[in-house]
Amino acid sequence: MKSSIMDDPKKKEVTKKRHFSFRINIFFFLTFLLFSILIVRLAILQFVQAKDLKAAENTNTNQTTSIAPIRGNIYDSTKSPLAYTIPVQSLFFRIEPGQQNKDEVITLAQRLKVDVFDKYAKPNTVSPTPEEIVLAMDLGYDINKNKVKDPSYYWVPRRIKADLSKGEMAYLLEHRDEFKWLEVTEESIRTYEMDDDNKTTIATHLVGYLKSFSTQTAKDIYKDSPNSEEYLNSENVGFDGIERMYQDDLRGKNGSRKYPVNAAMKIIGRAEVTAPVKGNNLYLSINKDIQKATERMLEDHIKYLRSPTHANDMYMKTGMKASSGFAVAMEVDTGRVVTMANYPDYDANAWTGGISPDIYKEIGTYISNGSIMTAKSKYPDEKENAKHPSSIVFMGSTIKPLSVLIGLKENLLADDSYYDTGSFSFGKGGTSTISNSGKAAYGPLNASSAIEHSSNTYMSAKIGIPFYLKYGGESPKVTAKWAEYLAKFGMGVKTGSGLPGEFAGSNDFIKNAQKDSYQSAMVYASWGQNEKTTTLQLAQYTATLASRGKRMKPLFVDEIQDYQGKLVKKIEPEVIEDFSSEFDKEDWNIIIHGMKSGAEGIDELPFNVARKTGTSTQAVSGGSVENAVFIAFAPVENPKLAVAVVVPEGGFGRYGASPIAAKIFQAYDAANDGILTKLGGGKRPW
Repeated sequence: MKSSIMDDPKKKEVTKKRHFSFRINIFFFLTFLLFSILIVRLAILQFVQAKDLKAAENTNTNQTTSIAPIRGNIYDSTKSPLAYTIPVQSLFFRIEPGQQNKDEVITLAQRLKVDVFDKYAKPNTVSPTPEEIVLAMDLGYDINKNKVKDPSYYWVPRRIKADLSKGEMAYLLEHRDEFKWLEVTEESIRTYEMDDDNKTTIATHLVGYLKSFSTQTAKDIYKDSPNSEEYLNSENVGFDGIERMYQDDLRGKNGSRKYPVNAAMKIIGRAEVTAPVKGNNLYLSINKDIQKATERMLEDHIKYLRSPTHANDMYMKTGMKASSGFAVAMEVDTGRVVTMANYPDYDANAWTGGISPDIYKEIGTYISNGSIMTAKSKYPDEKENAKHPSSIVFMGSTIKPLSVLIGLKENLLADDSYYDTGSFSFGKGGTSTISNSGKAAYGPLNASSAIEHSSNTYMSAKIGIPFYLKYGGESPKVTAKWAEYLAKFGMGVKTGSGLPGEFAGSNDFIKNAQKDSYQSAMVYASWGQNEKTTTLQLAQYTATLASRGKRMKPLFVDEIQDYQGKLVKKIEPEVIEDFSSEFDKEDWNIIIHGMKSGAEGIDELPFNVARKTGTSTQAVSGGSVENAVFIAFAPVENPKLAVAVVVPEGGFGRYGASPIAAKIFQAYDAANDGILTKLGGGKRPW
């Protein structure tokens, strides 16, 4: 058989050489191709992409800026909005390093003021001046080209003005080519619900307001807040009331923008955005209808007191200078505050974009919540201002139920009989004398009737002096023990509400004892002329009397929900102290049975109301004034609501404050399907 060609050794060798040559050629070809591609790529990099690559070479980092979250809303107990966030258009300025001529920038600021803000801004809003605009641009100099500081950063636009009007936006868009470096961006802004008169907002002093975190005052307020490091200078934070108390719940969580920037801090690419988390929503214990009724009644009744038609009425005369008033209503069993009202009131929307100096000058004396701290009405000047009391007044006769309770507890009233002649003398040789209101003589009295008739002489003779003697006479033990009793009921200490700036009241009997004598201090303290309280303290005290010794924490928020409506926290009633067992049941019956003072408007209600009027005498520049004070709870048989009203310079509590409380009870009963009427079971002797 003929052998195969593949078996020929020579042929095999030739074939191998051919295959090897082919592979070598392929290898060199591929090598040539790769080098060609590399050369072309290098050429592109050198001649086409050199500029971009040079910029990339200078890029050294990403810059991240925080985005403030949208603030949560505040609702009343019926889910009606009281404060909410709405979108607005704001004007921003973007820095372009090395490309903005100082003269052009200053001209731009001046033109913004003259051609845009002055002509087209919303009425009653404050627009920045050219000086403020230049400083807001943060270019490192002021309007006179004086160096201020180096720009703090380049990559974030600076806000020039928030909440632009339609006219401002239209003009800026129409002349966009003339306003370089400016851009209009949507932001969110806080809005407060207006009352029916469209002049004031609802529950203004309780809800509070916002101001910029950029101020030193804001930084001082939040210096100990664990979350304050997240706050942005460009955002607004709570400055008072619920807005401040629940700042972190309402605020939410920051988002972010991550910008790629070059060495000159100029943005060279698109931002990577992480959306912020919207703040939680609050549902308050405040009832919008009750709040509006209370605010309206405060205003109407104070105007009524000042009416010339009462000039000849001996009871109303002392109320004719009243110009402010405060009212708080608190549920006895839960501590829920259903209304907290101040008069005068104002529109909290005035804070939006920065409050006008003229508006601040007008409302500055009563911006503070007078129900928990010092506030006054508006007076022409400091001299006139000194002639009028603030919202913090002496308790007056509203302390008498507690005075009697202390007397019963301390066994000072074992012999309860007392004949009231209308005056009482004390001190060495009886050199000091006090009398009842109008120098009235009530004749024979016991503990209950002494409260009902509001006898100053009974309190002094049967409680003030005996208490003074029991605890060592001229000794600090006397005032310390009296202060201890008051603290149980919430006087001389904060209520525990948590509201920022709350005043603890003042036990003036302590300093007066040291200044004058312990005896006189206890005499006046026994009928309420030596203890100053807030209206919220009076409401808590009244609720504690109603519950017979259970002091509740005042609550303003029922629950917190996230922005999707999911429950975050339910606020439960909290007992601060329960000392009901420390007093005999009969002692409670005695004082409550005595809470029948004459009170305008109260007896017309379809349920029994325990109440105590007070006339608080207070020294001011050039003399003294009489403040109307009133406390009450209802129904007597099953207490549900406690009310306290203070009207500085309102005169007698019976006329100056009681009618306001009567309207609050009516409003609460109406808003809650007649609950007070049902619980009271109708009007009957008690």
